[in-house]
Amino acid sequence: MSLLSNLRGASKPLLCYVTDRHSLRVANSTDSIEALMRKIAEVAAAGVDWVQIREKDLTARELASLTEKSLRIAARSFAKSSFPTRVLVNDRLDIAIAERAGGVHLGENSLSIGAAKQLIRSAPPTQARGESFLAGVSCHSLEAAEVAQRDGADYIFFGPIFATPSKGRFGPPQGAERLGQVCRAVSIPVLAIGGIALENVAACLSAGAAGVAAIRLFQEAADPKHIVDSIQRITP
Repeated sequence: MSLLSNLRGASKPLLCYVTDRHSLRVANSTDSIEALMRKIAEVAAAGVDWVQIREKDLTARELASLTEKSLRIAARSFAKSSFPTRVLVNDRLDIAIAERAGGVHLGENSLSIGAAKQLIRSAPPTQARGESFLAGVSCHSLEAAEVAQRDGADYIFFGPIFATPSKGRFGPPQGAERLGQVCRAVSIPVLAIGGIALENVAACLSAGAAGVAAIRLFQEAADPKHIVDSIQRITP
């Protein structure tokens, strides 16, 4: 778990907010980007470790702009925390590198992690962040998790752990027991995703997860700081 130790104190779980501007309550769709920026600022100020920009319907230019603005927000969060919020870009490795984001998160059927690592290594030094640039992948089976580790993934998201509307297409909930099997099978950090709520985070951490990733847990929270502080007090 050396990577986890370098990213955050090993005694604290990694927390990742996955964005979904379409589920924000706004008057109309044209307000969604501004609403999302406010939410990212709120969540970063609360102490969430990672923000994954997952807005697949944006154009490349729009996504690059959103990433750049999110990075500025993350930089401001550094003034209040020893560990600034890391911005990850979903799928678009080109934008993650060009905007000097903190990493890329790949879907299980996206660009392979091996190919992504090769592209990261070949990126101009002025763009890539070397060892600090993370490349992770979503996995929905033990076999996929083992392949991701073999091919050089820095971390994985595993799920869905619990029932959730956003992950229904990935099959039935895996459960904490299956999560534990994956955590024992790989040595890279595993973040649980899918139906994550304050009431079930302890089960994920007890199963060996390095942390949790979620949309609603952070996005719908009236007080994200309370959520972050409550999770950090959990003893697996």
